[in-house]
Amino acid sequence: MKSNLDLVNDCDSFPYYDDDPQAYTELVSSYYKLYTQRDSKPVGYLLPWVVKQMPWESNLWDIDHDKKQIIPSFPQSQTIEVTLKRAQDNRAFKVLENWRNELYTVHREDGLKPLGDRTITMERSGSPLFGIVTYGVHMTTYVNTKDGMKIWVPKRAKGKTYGGLLDNTVAGGIATGEHPLECIMRESAEEASFPEELVRSAAKPCGTISYFSCRDPRAGGENDLLQPEVQFVYDMEVGEDVVPKPCDDEVEDFRLWTVAEVQKALSEGQFKPNCALYLLDFFIRHGILTAQNEKNYIEIISRLHRKLPFPTATAM
Repeated sequence: MKSNLDLVNDCDSFPYYDDDPQAYTELVSSYYKLYTQRDSKPVGYLLPWVVKQMPWESNLWDIDHDKKQIIPSFPQSQTIEVTLKRAQDNRAFKVLENWRNELYTVHREDGLKPLGDRTITMERSGSPLFGIVTYGVHMTTYVNTKDGMKIWVPKRAKGKTYGGLLDNTVAGGIATGEHPLECIMRESAEEASFPEELVRSAAKPCGTISYFSCRDPRAGGENDLLQPEVQFVYDMEVGEDVVPKPCDDEVEDFRLWTVAEVQKALSEGQFKPNCALYLLDFFIRHGILTAQNEKNYIEIISRLHRKLPFPTATAM
């Protein structure tokens, strides 16, 4: 049985400096750092074997193997796109087999919003190869019944990443230029058949969580690719007459579970790793998980809001 802290460790799996400064420093110093033009701070980490296998073109990239720094030439988005398409054509990385035709923004240290001429973008499936911060939305939909709170829990389709595991009611990645609310409305329609009017009026923003994962094969692609993430969190209370229905091929079915049933499934490892974190956050905010019933309460709260080593968006 997994403890709540075990659930956090399963997702927020990248080492912390304070746990072993020497090991952390040696690990990070082995990575190549991705920089954008004219920025002084890296925006992502690349594993050495990724650098070796990537089909770089010397006229498109400035690569310093001594300093372990990689910088794309202008126009930077085009340089990244051309290189990832070439890698896909060469079948250099398994993770690119799930090409999404969806762009993520590479956020820079100047804090630019993901709009405008200086926006740098990257194909979604290539983001873990470069270890950039990605952004998404997760929403927990719940019902207050005469028997207490119940939560709508979907089961992921078997053919998808983390197939057969449980998920949050609605979730998805934020594409370039998309606002979190727009994203949650789009995903709500696609995954749960929720009407836009319902989501716009009932979905409540509840902050963010952040973590740094080392991917496992269930995520699709190679093992240990780096995935720092920031996720915008929403709650949506609905009546007993509102029933989510699968619309796309992401979800197999939905079930309405009591809090105790959700907690049991969490302890049995039935949830997708990052989805467990949103439920812990939900339980904390609703007074279900407290300092009285969770000995690692403070550490869990801290770990749900990890400070990432890269620039993050100042606005979306």
